[in-house]
Amino acid sequence: MSGPAAGTASAATTTDVVCLGESMVTFLPSQPGRLADVPSFGRGIGGAESNVACALAAAGHRAAWVGRVGADGFGEHLVETIAGYGVDTSAVRRDPDRPTGIYFRTATDRGTDTHEVAYYRAGSAASAMSPANVPYEELFAGRILHLSGITAALSADCLALLRELTAARTGRPLVSFDVNHRPHLWRGGDADASVLLELARRSDLVFVGEDEAEEAWGIVGAEAIRAALPEPSVVVVKRGSAGATVFASGLRPGPRSSIAGGAECAPGAGSTEGGGAENAPGAGSAEGGGAECAVGGAESGPDTVTHVPALRVDVVAAVGAGDAFAAGFLSATLRGLPVRDRARHGHLMAAAVLTVPGDLTEPPARDHADRLAALDDDAWGRLRLGPGWTAADRAPEEVRTP
Repeated sequence: MSGPAAGTASAATTTDVVCLGESMVTFLPSQPGRLADVPSFGRGIGGAESNVACALAAAGHRAAWVGRVGADGFGEHLVETIAGYGVDTSAVRRDPDRPTGIYFRTATDRGTDTHEVAYYRAGSAASAMSPANVPYEELFAGRILHLSGITAALSADCLALLRELTAARTGRPLVSFDVNHRPHLWRGGDADASVLLELARRSDLVFVGEDEAEEAWGIVGAEAIRAALPEPSVVVVKRGSAGATVFASGLRPGPRSSIAGGAECAPGAGSTEGGGAENAPGAGSAEGGGAECAVGGAESGPDTVTHVPALRVDVVAAVGAGDAFAAGFLSATLRGLPVRDRARHGHLMAAAVLTVPGDLTEPPARDHADRLAALDDDAWGRLRLGPGWTAADRAPEEVRTP
């Protein structure tokens, strides 16, 4: 039973990105230390897909989040908070029988042995999402549909839903998929590895960490990851402090998805050398409504490979950076920017989150981010960003780099 829509804020015009997944109320520690020792927690929200939606909306895009929450106070808090970022929450459903998920975490880096997370999400409202109870008209209303591997791990019904949404079909939006391998969410065995590889290969644009590809698939190195994911038009391999490597194939009409909106929606459009974006063959202008922009799988042309170094960042909390990177990359993709600048905008959005305590923050103003993304390679390599940099009209590092 899907229940009534939980949100009321709805986009009046075509949505840029629709994000589907579970969002939870997160409890953030008042001080560092073990969960057993933390005396109190502050309330926030967390969820990979809703984080992306919030970041995109804050950056000026029309974003929607589709999910399922309990008919409880935590669900109300989630919907109100996400809508407060300007996200369309009209397709969120309330489940009268299942609760909203919550979790507690420590203040340490997720990648360290001291990091602790305590999830209370088994049997949550979101885990009941299935092909039978989601609003397909809203999911397919955007130019991009953003998904993640976390949803696939929540339940058999959620996995069936992601298989349905990534299936080849005419008129499918461009499907963006963040692998987001979370071993503790899977229900035993090695199903997570094969499922995540399957879903990634059915998508058009894939984000995957070099570390999680090795952990999930035993694949080492960006080139090997691309070889394992030949179908997507764009594969973004996140390499931590080493930066990101983007494999972008030439675009020709393919069988998996096609969306209206012209060159700005094409994930591989644009020169990797800088300068303006190039239209995909046969694509019209997105500003005028445009012709169809086809995203080809096996019929795509040869790859261009673009490596973009990471920024030097004075990290406050190492959480939420992956979601922010995806949002920055998608934002620049919607704008039709060159591949190099898409990755740079991903790094900049990640830097904004890394310099605050939580998963979400106000992104830099667009003209500010554009100026930084346009720096030459030497200046980009010297750039260092710390707390408060997004509030500056012009970061000191743009003029004086160490």
